Amino acid sequence: MLKSCEIDYDHPPEQAVAIVTAGDVPLGSEENILCITGGEGTGKSNYTAALVAGAIMERETDADLLGVRVEPNRKGRAVLLYDTEQSEQQLHKNTGRLLRRAGRERMPEYLHVYCLTGMSRSERLTAIVQSMDRYYYLHGGIHLVVIDGVADLIRCANDEAESVALIDEIYRLAGIYRTCIAAVVHFVPNGLKLRGHLGSELQRKSAAILSIEKDENPEVSVVKALKVRDGSPLDIPLMQFRWDKQAGMPVYVGEKPRAEKEKRKEKELAEMAREAFARQEKYGYIELCELIQEMLEVKERTAKGYIRYMREKEIIEKEGDCYVHGQGRV
Repeated sequence: MLKSCEIDYDHPPEQAVAIVTAGDVPLGSEENILCITGGEGTGKSNYTAALVAGAIMERETDADLLGVRVEPNRKGRAVLLYDTEQSEQQLHKNTGRLLRRAGRERMPEYLHVYCLTGMSRSERLTAIVQSMDRYYYLHGGIHLVVIDGVADLIRCANDEAESVALIDEIYRLAGIYRTCIAAVVHFVPNGLKLRGHLGSELQRKSAAILSIEKDENPEVSVVKALKVRDGSPLDIPLMQFRWDKQAGMPVYVGEKPRAEKEKRKEKELAEMAREAFARQEKYGYIELCELIQEMLEVKERTAKGYIRYMREKEIIEKEGDCYVHGQGRV
């Protein structure tokens, strides 16, 4: 069993292709999970429909994909959308919108859209596993999979055993079929962390986590990164989209100003510091650096950068050889 898992240094594994990117930062790549989360009515389904629209394009275009780039489906591989929450009528409308966004009048043969609301929770995951296997061989691979409502594949999102087993299975499928699986979870993130056992597993296994929230202007939805595997999520632009009546679909309305990004960074690091210093009053540099890596799921270099930033903003202060909670709290 272990032999197939052994690393052969002289024969490196095939480089994973980034399927979804924001700027130069990969959000979803082959063999990985991209998590998309947010509250009700924030536009998660419309956002994932834009990802599917990008995935059924066979060449680079200037189509509006709500601020991200999706690798074209040059080889006509399978694109699969499973929805566990919306009605068949609503999903049909969403499919029509994504086809118009992609500039298509008809569904390509490799796009398969399923409404799973009529299935029991125990049947849904089995159906997804078996259909992925079928379409992998039918279309010569799988380009992108979207599971809209991943929490509806189990009985309870707070059940640890069920949550671990589900995310392990989704991660395994992404690896087996060398595809990116976008998992949409329908609960609200709390600061920089996700709630529940399902959220904790997604936090660990996802290559990136995107949160979609309503702006101060309720007509606008804001997409922000909670986690990226390479780099700092707080350095990724805040992307915005809104519903356009004339187009009959959401459209990208640009990034939030840099000042807004800095304000968000300061606020969320202040919240993290408040939580950290509620546990104990003082931390050594190494101890604080390790805690930030654990709490925010970032690498050591990024954590050190956050410490410098928090000192500049007086979120934390140095007291001898230790750091304490500062006065510049948001």
